[in-house]
Amino acid sequence: TPGLPPSDCWDRLWLPLRPRRISGLGVCVLKLWFPSLCSHFSVNACLMPVCQLHGAAVTTVEGIGSTKTRLHPVQERIAKAHGSQCGFCTPGMVMSIYTLLRNKPQPTMEEIRETLGGNLCRCTGYRPIIDGYRTFCEVISSFISGFLHAVGESLEPFRTETSGKEKLLPLDPTQELIFPPELIRMAELEERATQTFRGERMTWISPISLDELLQLKSQHPQAPVVMGNTNLGLDIKFKGVVHPIIISGFRVRELFEVTEKPEGVCIGAGSSLSTVRSVLEKCVCSLPAEHTQTLAALLEQLSHVAGEQIRNVATLGGNVASAYPNSDLNPVLAAGNADHLCVIPEGKREVPLDKDFFVGFGKTVLKPDEIVLSVFIPVSRKGEVVRAFRHAPRKENALATVNAGLRVWFEEGSNVVKEMSVYYGGVGPCTVSAERTVQQVIGRPWNEATLSDAYRALVDEVTLGASAPGGKVMFRRSLTLSLLFRFYLHVLQHLKDTVRPPSVTCRRFSDADSDVPSGQSEQDPVGRAVQHQAALSHATGEAVYCDDFPRTQGELFLSVVTSARAHARITHIDVSRALSMPGVVDVFTADDIPGKKFRSFTGIDEEILAQGEVTCVGQMVCAVVADTKPHAKLASAAVKVHYEDLPDRIFTVEVAVEKRSFFLPQREIQRGDVTKAFQEADHIYEEIRLGGQEHFYMETQSMLVIPLGEEKEMKVYASTQHPTMVQEAVAETLGIPSSRVSCHVKRIGGAFGGKLSKTSILASITALAAWRSERPVRCVLDRGEDMLITGARHPVLGKYKVGFMSDGRITAADVRYYANAGHTPDDSVLVIEKILLHMDNAYNILNLRGQSAACKTNLPSNTAFRGFGVPQTPWLHCGCASSCLTKNLYKETSLTHYKMEFDPEVLLRCWEECKERSELDRRRLDVARFNQQNRWKKRGIALIPLKYGVGFAEGFLNQAAALVHIYKDGSVLVSHGGTEMGQGIHTKVQQVASRELDVPLSMIHISETSTSSVPNTCPSAASIGTDVNGMAVKDACQTLYKSLEPIRKQDPNGTWQSWVQLFGSNTSFIKWGKNKRHDLYMDWVKQEGRPYAYFTYSACCSEVELDCLTGEYRTVRTDLVADIGRSINPAIDIGQIEGAFMQGLGLYTMEELKFSPSGVLYTRGPGQYKIPAVCDVPLQFNVYLLSGSHNPHAIYSSKGVGEPTVFLGCSVFFALKEAVAAARSDAGLSGPFTLHSPATPERACIACGTRFTQMIPETETAQPWALELP
Repeated sequence: TPGLPPSDCWDRLWLPLRPRRISGLGVCVLKLWFPSLCSHFSVNACLMPVCQLHGAAVTTVEGIGSTKTRLHPVQERIAKAHGSQCGFCTPGMVMSIYTLLRNKPQPTMEEIRETLGGNLCRCTGYRPIIDGYRTFCEVISSFISGFLHAVGESLEPFRTETSGKEKLLPLDPTQELIFPPELIRMAELEERATQTFRGERMTWISPISLDELLQLKSQHPQAPVVMGNTNLGLDIKFKGVVHPIIISGFRVRELFEVTEKPEGVCIGAGSSLSTVRSVLEKCVCSLPAEHTQTLAALLEQLSHVAGEQIRNVATLGGNVASAYPNSDLNPVLAAGNADHLCVIPEGKREVPLDKDFFVGFGKTVLKPDEIVLSVFIPVSRKGEVVRAFRHAPRKENALATVNAGLRVWFEEGSNVVKEMSVYYGGVGPCTVSAERTVQQVIGRPWNEATLSDAYRALVDEVTLGASAPGGKVMFRRSLTLSLLFRFYLHVLQHLKDTVRPPSVTCRRFSDADSDVPSGQSEQDPVGRAVQHQAALSHATGEAVYCDDFPRTQGELFLSVVTSARAHARITHIDVSRALSMPGVVDVFTADDIPGKKFRSFTGIDEEILAQGEVTCVGQMVCAVVADTKPHAKLASAAVKVHYEDLPDRIFTVEVAVEKRSFFLPQREIQRGDVTKAFQEADHIYEEIRLGGQEHFYMETQSMLVIPLGEEKEMKVYASTQHPTMVQEAVAETLGIPSSRVSCHVKRIGGAFGGKLSKTSILASITALAAWRSERPVRCVLDRGEDMLITGARHPVLGKYKVGFMSDGRITAADVRYYANAGHTPDDSVLVIEKILLHMDNAYNILNLRGQSAACKTNLPSNTAFRGFGVPQTPWLHCGCASSCLTKNLYKETSLTHYKMEFDPEVLLRCWEECKERSELDRRRLDVARFNQQNRWKKRGIALIPLKYGVGFAEGFLNQAAALVHIYKDGSVLVSHGGTEMGQGIHTKVQQVASRELDVPLSMIHISETSTSSVPNTCPSAASIGTDVNGMAVKDACQTLYKSLEPIRKQDPNGTWQSWVQLFGSNTSFIKWGKNKRHDLYMDWVKQEGRPYAYFTYSACCSEVELDCLTGEYRTVRTDLVADIGRSINPAIDIGQIEGAFMQGLGLYTMEELKFSPSGVLYTRGPGQYKIPAVCDVPLQFNVYLLSGSHNPHAIYSSKGVGEPTVFLGCSVFFALKEAVAAARSDAGLSGPFTLHSPATPERACIACGTRFTQMIPETETAQPWALELP
């Protein structure tokens, strides 16, 4: 834009253009284009200060196309490829690819994959996104084949849409937006001058010359110089850091100069990392190979630093000057003898980037008023080898755990070391130089004996205390050795002057049978791959989420104050300072609640706001209401809560068991004579720990409450899976009838079980604020608040004893589960019940006993999560060899341990088909051969079955109602009780209505889910949303269609519209529908029941390749066979299967919640908590829908699909365990070993027992940095 927005409130300048977008996820991506630059670049809006955009052309997703005008091909293709589920992340995906195409209209697949590396998605599993965007490639490489999967003939139209380009909107670069002429004229005519913006708390100064920048820095030495804002922006946005003055160097041209010299390249400190990468690529291509060692090492490291959106703004100088201990570039620059040109008003000086440059955490030898002008990177010399290594929790877009820059220079014509540098990041408060280790090598030949001495010196030189920040002490220390060993091998290879060419694995495309019967009407959409009804709205940014509702006159914002203690008495709450702050309207506590001060879940009360005592860090204490979000946040930070600590804090299940701290009831179930069976068999004792998992939905908890000012009515807009629970909670809190409260849900940006109980409490607090102020109040949690307050999947400790015979038959099992429930019960008792009901999985164990308990601890309450206890049950696979599993499968019609009869025929079909399609027998031999031939890389393969019960054990929850309106023009409005959160329930319901009414999908509309349209709804959970709501819609539509029968007979050649007009002129055309409730129950006294309407079955085979030196792994191939009955929409169902599997992969191998010893959650955002990204998708991912499966218990013989396959992510875990076992065998270790979940690289590496991990001595006894849960 030509001008800049008003700067009356500084904090507004840091907000993304769409307020619902949240940093760190890649969902707020936009494209920037400056007149001085010839290329387009993508950035995260949440980190881009508006002050820095003077003269820039800013393009958001709304600016490239819409459903009202014309779609852009980028928007169309992700929609047609079914690449959008909840849709919250879709605009970010669209804008990332759009920016790529503006720079390169025919990208490679690697460029597409790399571009999407900075975008996260929790729903899809990424495959359909890649599948849609591969169509822009001129040549589709073998890479993409790994994302293709079996979808059946029912998806042929979809495959044609995304592979036959003639059916897609063409990409025509000549029709793209040009740079606005008025901005060009402004750039030419406007006199360049310093810009100053003043806000309430900060002043932004943007000089135009180096002299002016130096003068400002001299006047304000403590003022930070901001360039990319990737560091400072996070501090301001999330840590509350305030800088009275900020100096921007963005318009100082001297900071962006690049000079190439024979002795090296000098790069301006203001150059973005993307620019640095381009410069290095050019140099590597133009210089002799012997001069490119340092440049190539930096280039390799840059490809893994953050995502593209961050690299486009983060700068080289910022990376150096911030001096973060795990900087990826600093160790390489230091090892490569780089230096910096620094300037102050008095002159310039060159500062070497060496061991003396870094003096502490975030500190360097730079003076307060010094500016880094440029970085000089010298070319390498003949005989010099430079290499960079890094290890991170995720392969890409993650801060390094440990990294290294290593350089060695040999005497000419020999292998004797003349000079050497070794620098590490991540093992100290700053970049560390291993000088004593280097001295062990210099002057000696490059061989194993030399390096052995170096390893011993390195163990003594680089140390970490047991409570070192970041934890993982043993792992981080072992990585220093492993990375040095890798460098040793690399240099040996270099000395031999041989380079092994990279291997390319061909991927296979697979097919499955269609579920659309021959003869089905073309208009009947059931069983077809119908596009998500809101896919285009997702892709264009038109889809409305809760926080997208426009601000209204007088609207307020609510911020909650949370406890800072795990167990303490509240002695006083001082709100005086908060009330005196600008914009603050109200502060209230539990004493101000007019109605019930608690909510009841599973029969146990939970306080809405803490009264007198807090029992975890993050418990809500009071709330602040102000005119803006920044004012509310500042005021909530000003509230002072005084505590008196109480004894006996409990954080782990071991302590809870010791102190008998449980939520009742505990559960137990048994069949057969377990004690006798153990006496007749060998047996093993084992335990497995399964960590928790954050929901990490893209849209955080959001709600807007509007008091209507009449009859005490309240209208609640909330991102919730259970509108009726929100309605009841608000009514009870305010002490008014439920009829005065209506809850509305348009759509949800992901939920996974996390938007049930806590959402109702937050809505109650927000409603109280609206009630007291008589004004609309909005509450939207930041990511850190959301993760702190709302809880996660239950961590579980499983202890089991298994009895088996010599032929592998399991004769008895005794299992005890202890779930860490947190400080309130929430759904914990229901979770431990489902754990017991699914502990048999697919195995017929005649003597089986299970016990489970929900442990009361002083951590945030854990809650429902996709799978609801089933993913915490894979105990049997830990204790038994995979060859034994087949012998113990259910083989014939059987009773479960709770006496429910079922036929396992479909289960066995899934198992056998998965074995066949995965070529398991052949690949087991291949894996064994690979492991024999490779010392430091091992493979493992595992096949896992699944029997999953669908439905609620509480019968009343398995019911639904629907309301169908038919208007005189023939259009249909459907209302039902399910909420759309990405699972496609609205799309499937439209398909049901279309079939039953025999009308096109285009005539059917679903507006929202509302308690004023359909009352007393059940939650959208347990994979039964389509089952129950679809049946209700079917019932209503059949009644309506039947009422038209006389008209149709009277005019058989008429149209739908003519029949409706004739019928509707005399009669109301509106009908209620309901589904027939299943009589489900579970009697825990008798230990029997029918808690599920039916079972769905699956089998999954995964193969992994493990790097034993670092614990990093790659899923080589996954084959998954799923029984989902007769699919209503195979595109949506396969998307659900893939997304659930990837969520399970994260649960079992990546995602790790960390708490401090005092109960504070460390992992409160995407920087600390890593979910799977596009780089984590199996290289070959085949999903097959089992054909010929039927289900008389659900609509159109379909089956629930959303939750079951989360469990199958454990196939990757058990494949990893096999690979670890192979590594241990090479290390001379035998017998059982421990590998807990998640099998992070740390755990896998330590379990491998390599000589490097064995060299690390035990750390001193001290309080660890983080708790070991559960």
